[in-house]
Amino acid sequence: MKMLINVPETVVADALRGMAAAYPDLNVDVENRVIVRRDAPVAGQVGLVSGGGSGHEPLHGGFVGLGMLAAACPGEVFTSPVPDQMARAAAAVDSGAGVLFIVKNYTGDVLNFDMAAELAEDEGIQVGKVLVNDDVAVTDSLFTAGRRGTGATLFVEKIAGAAAAEGQPLERVEAIGRQVNDSSRSFGVALSAVTTPAKGSPTFDLPAGELELGIGIHGEPGRERRPMMTSGEIADFAVNAILDDMTPRGPVLVLVNGMGATPLLELFGFNAEVQRVLAERGVAVARTLVGNYVTSLDMAGASVTLCQVDEELLRLWDAPVRTPALRWGM
Repeated sequence: MKMLINVPETVVADALRGMAAAYPDLNVDVENRVIVRRDAPVAGQVGLVSGGGSGHEPLHGGFVGLGMLAAACPGEVFTSPVPDQMARAAAAVDSGAGVLFIVKNYTGDVLNFDMAAELAEDEGIQVGKVLVNDDVAVTDSLFTAGRRGTGATLFVEKIAGAAAAEGQPLERVEAIGRQVNDSSRSFGVALSAVTTPAKGSPTFDLPAGELELGIGIHGEPGRERRPMMTSGEIADFAVNAILDDMTPRGPVLVLVNGMGATPLLELFGFNAEVQRVLAERGVAVARTLVGNYVTSLDMAGASVTLCQVDEELLRLWDAPVRTPALRWGM
């Protein structure tokens, strides 16, 4: 195993210490595993809280800051954070306007965020929730009842975060987050398996010369395995799988996301093919984001997420944001 770590047992704590040193705008509680924007709570604003297993960086800690999340709770690698983390985060960011939990649809995350909501409500904090379940590849998987939550998490956190920054009430911020999720679909492809620090070897077998279509961000199985395909062939398969499940009635946001080990040279080339397929299908593109945002440690591969937007959602997407991973409009 070749990894830039000390020992597997401290990999998350070490990463949090490094994050704290790099981003003074964040208050990183290494012991309790909570990342909070330093100016929280912000008077009159709904506080957005998300989280999940580590290994998907910059999701979620890299999205904490102005115009996006107020706090994030990192679990161990590919393991849900615990309810106490989420309840502590909710208390840290609640200004009296309430807290919105943004939860990817994985069983552990759903159960723990639900328990955290009960803890927070017992303390007088009003809590809303958006469940992200955008992955069209499979209906159920190893960790999920229903569709998995993947790339649309970024769209939900950014757009709902902009609404919160405007001072919109909890009910409206929650409704906007749910609209974004309902308007989004994703599909991922793996070119190599993922290696976790604890295991030290690939978590599944993907022979040389093959790829997995519809993979999850923890290495869950996809729809099928095929011999290696060209970038254009992969784009055809992924985009058409999404468009078979949704019919955009207007322009879309496009996220071409790397799974962690895919260089930007390949991602930009893949984006060119994604844009080609969308043009062939008559789908207008409003904005495009390319990069490693919702990753799976060292997995090579990519995912595509489309989100149909109206004028308001596009305005909120363009609104200023300042986080470690997303910064514009400032």
